[in-house]
Amino acid sequence: MQATAARRAAVAGMFYPGDAQALRREVDACLGAGPVGKGAESRSGADPSAKPKLLVVPHAGYVYSGAVAGQAYARLRPHAGRIRRVVVLGPSHRVALRGLALPAHDVFETPLGRVAVDPAARAALAGLPQVSTSAAAHADEHSIEVQLPFLQQLLGAGFTIVPLVVGQAGADEVAQVLERLWGGDETLVVVSSDLSHYLPYGEAQAKDARTARRIAAGATDLQPDQACGARALNGALLALRRHALALRRIDLCNSGDTAGDRRRVVGYAAFVATDDADATACVDDGDEASAGREGLGGALLARAHNAIAVRLGLASVDEPAHGALAAPGATFVTLKDARGGLRGCIGRLEPDAPLEVDVRRNAQAAAFADPRFAPLAAREWPGLALSVSLLGPHEPLPHQPDARRAARALRPGVDGVVLAWRGRRATFLPQVWAQLPDADDFVAALLHKAGLGEGFWAEDLTLARYEVRCFDGVVGRGAMA
Repeated sequence: MQATAARRAAVAGMFYPGDAQALRREVDACLGAGPVGKGAESRSGADPSAKPKLLVVPHAGYVYSGAVAGQAYARLRPHAGRIRRVVVLGPSHRVALRGLALPAHDVFETPLGRVAVDPAARAALAGLPQVSTSAAAHADEHSIEVQLPFLQQLLGAGFTIVPLVVGQAGADEVAQVLERLWGGDETLVVVSSDLSHYLPYGEAQAKDARTARRIAAGATDLQPDQACGARALNGALLALRRHALALRRIDLCNSGDTAGDRRRVVGYAAFVATDDADATACVDDGDEASAGREGLGGALLARAHNAIAVRLGLASVDEPAHGALAAPGATFVTLKDARGGLRGCIGRLEPDAPLEVDVRRNAQAAAFADPRFAPLAAREWPGLALSVSLLGPHEPLPHQPDARRAARALRPGVDGVVLAWRGRRATFLPQVWAQLPDADDFVAALLHKAGLGEGFWAEDLTLARYEVRCFDGVVGRGAMA
């Protein structure tokens, strides 16, 4: 379906002011408001300066939920210059819908101006059976529209949006869409959802508190009576799990706390997921290499360090907390001796345990169970280099007729690759490109690692790629000091 000119504002003057000047004042007031929720549990420990990757925000009229949404959107201010595309997922309130719907429009209008729908995103989603184009699904839908003035006020001109109304869709279907749009610093994801609807004040408080705890824990089986955007939330939480990120609560309240009658209230919450490790490849541990010392990197390195140290009878270090550790994750732990030589490397390609468990067992296996090396001794501990590679989701590659064409499909320096053929399996992490920068050599060495001959190829041989976030440290320094 060819996109039409503009999707005009449907709820301006109702959910938010219809006059541009009044709307700017209202958005500024929401962005400057403090937390509405009264309980200590409603206050998030999230670092306000951390870079947001995904926000969960409510979508009622601004008088009811604007201050709650403003707590999340205010986190964008230090990073607004980086964000050039916003993926906005909102539930379908008025139209029965299977899957997710893009608009039949190339721009959205609000009193603050026009925002273009990202054309590259349309192309990226082409062919996914769960994604359709529907003018009707977007025509009167407020869940996406009410988010746009916040984004326009904060990001200015020039950003694009990917507005997706979510109907009957499984978590896997939504997560697949998000994976195609995930991007890097330039892309923000916004999930629009209220919580419970029209319960008495006390009952709503209790129910919403339970739901908020489940959201923060990464549950992917939320129901619409818990959150009207449950289907979008389930998919977003699955995507966050695959990227080893977690949501942190910023605020939680209901319309009885803001501007409504307490006999029948609607629940509102704001959450943020921050991408608090900037590394996408391993870095040397020098004064400037902070990626491994804070956030998820520091938490993983500390646990890997302690898993080995306890076996050697050596001192442990403090282990920073991180919400992603409870979610399933797959890691490789690599050890290098004081001269830079490999001393052990063990990992898993796919998650089968919480990230905390996975990194500890892989660290112990790399130190004491790598069949290429003797078990690590305490005398080798000083100066031992330790790195943790956190694997992203696998992306199957189209079959190629030969190894040379397969090599052309890879991204040197970026892709980790899994090769599989009739029970044989081998992988190279992206770091291996430093030793094998030529793609043909990379594939040949991978075939060799799998025990297959030089030049071997077969119709049923499969390749998949993945990306990693890699965190480096040295025993006794940095995150492990």
